Amino acid sequence: MELRVLKYFVEAARLGNITRAAENLNVTQPTMSRQIKELEDELGEKLFERSNYAIRLTPAGELLRERAEDILGMADKTLKEFKTLRNDEISGDIAIACAESRNISFLAKCINQIKIQHPKIRFNLYAGDSERVLEKLDKGLFDFAVIVENVDLEKYNCLTVHAVDRWGVVMRTDSPLSDRDYIEPKDLTDKPILVSRQALQADLPKWFGDSTERLNIVTTLDLTYNGSVLAREGVGYLLTFDGLVDTSPTSSLCFKPLMPELTTSMYVIWRKHQQFSQAGNIFLKKLRTVLNG
Repeated sequence: MELRVLKYFVEAARLGNITRAAENLNVTQPTMSRQIKELEDELGEKLFERSNYAIRLTPAGELLRERAEDILGMADKTLKEFKTLRNDEISGDIAIACAESRNISFLAKCINQIKIQHPKIRFNLYAGDSERVLEKLDKGLFDFAVIVENVDLEKYNCLTVHAVDRWGVVMRTDSPLSDRDYIEPKDLTDKPILVSRQALQADLPKWFGDSTERLNIVTTLDLTYNGSVLAREGVGYLLTFDGLVDTSPTSSLCFKPLMPELTTSMYVIWRKHQQFSQAGNIFLKKLRTVLNG
């Protein structure tokens, strides 16, 4: 299984068309078709369903696409790291998976200070559910992860961010609950709820207890901004951290904290025995200084 062939496969899957994929990668269509067919023979699985006008991934193809993207990403990351070893000036990319929180100001401070001293270091921030983030961290595709949940200290190195996120409900200012000082579990049992998939599994059961199963979850989501748009349109009540949505006096939305109070801690984690590039070591040193200062 060659990287070149995996690149052919991923591009064909992305475009849904082998001819256009071949044009993008400057190879002939027969060559790409032959290489993908040989890949199917090697794996013993059909990767595409083919029609006259397009191709579509099979279940086996979907699995390979996910694996191939990780393999190609790791190969590209490794190549870039070795190229930086030949540079006189410290450079390189740092990949950080980052939770949505207003408490990531420490990260902005780290990046700002490093950019002054080492302007060729580039930071790439990624979002995603915790399961996928930890999977990519374990594979070395992410250097660090900023998470808002408990961490397995046996598996990861960890720094604690000395700030917590407070949970609450974002709703329209004309909603029936908008005049409350806080929101209790009983207030939401009959209301349409918008919430992230991760929070539904990891955080809210601590607050709702057995009532979670009786909640009217109308939408699960990944991005808080999308949830705020839905809340503004009256789709439901958005459960989220304080400070992620504009609830200023001029906004049509307001934020009400949960009672009893529900807070979530934040951590920066990385793999045990991680071998960092020069850029990664500089970031880790700066991170320790900022968080402990």
